[in-house]
Amino acid sequence: MSAMQFVTIHDITLHYKREGLAEGVPLVFIHSLGCDLRIWDGVVPPLAPYVGVIRYDKRGHGLSDVSPAPYAMRDLAADIEGLLNHLNIESAILVGLSVGGLTAMQFALNYPHRLKALILCDTAAKIGTAESWGERIHAIRARGMKRMARIILPRWFAPDFAERYPALYRGFYTMLTRMPVDGYLAACAALAAADLRGEVSMISVPALVLCGALDTASPPDMVRGLADALPEAHFELIEGAGHTIPVEQPEATAAAILRFLKEQKYV
Repeated sequence: MSAMQFVTIHDITLHYKREGLAEGVPLVFIHSLGCDLRIWDGVVPPLAPYVGVIRYDKRGHGLSDVSPAPYAMRDLAADIEGLLNHLNIESAILVGLSVGGLTAMQFALNYPHRLKALILCDTAAKIGTAESWGERIHAIRARGMKRMARIILPRWFAPDFAERYPALYRGFYTMLTRMPVDGYLAACAALAAADLRGEVSMISVPALVLCGALDTASPPDMVRGLADALPEAHFELIEGAGHTIPVEQPEATAAAILRFLKEQKYV
């Protein structure tokens, strides 16, 4: 079923979309801060003939409910577990970008029996600092999202992305500025508190760790450090991309994911 769907989990209604094959271990895609499930639009079509695909809007984003703040990374992980329960899926492979990757790692720690593998994109076990997220929360409250988006958005992409794809860049500006501010700020607070650096070595499933070669938000050395900390991880650079590899290089991102799935014999 490809039509958008909704389900209420923990008194929060989540928007999700299910595509691809009905059998086998599915991929669950978790988007980054300030976006929604559409960020994976270019990656899903090359993968859907081989595997089931589930993508959803995190709480506070897209068409999902904005839950009352505060909430923590464990709440975001529990949303995934509830979605899997609703879909009668025993286990899955999680694909997370940025905060989505951190959410995937939290899920791996909290629900290891529900996870087959991880695909982590432009992320780390600790993203930013409590101080830096506190400053962003204060700035958005004081100056508004539209003004702050002009500062935030360039960190999502390679330096020349806006010049090469001005309409697409404007579209992501619109996506960011139209999202619920309360949902964005609650996610920032969850990021400020999240620190899995002392726990990621306990994640034993196979992992593919991808990073845009031009990423300044989560630089390659930092993301490579995450791969080094995971017991069964392979690191790979995506050339010609910054922080948002499924948008900037969807074909290369999908190809890397498909190679990994074939190596792990899931396709």
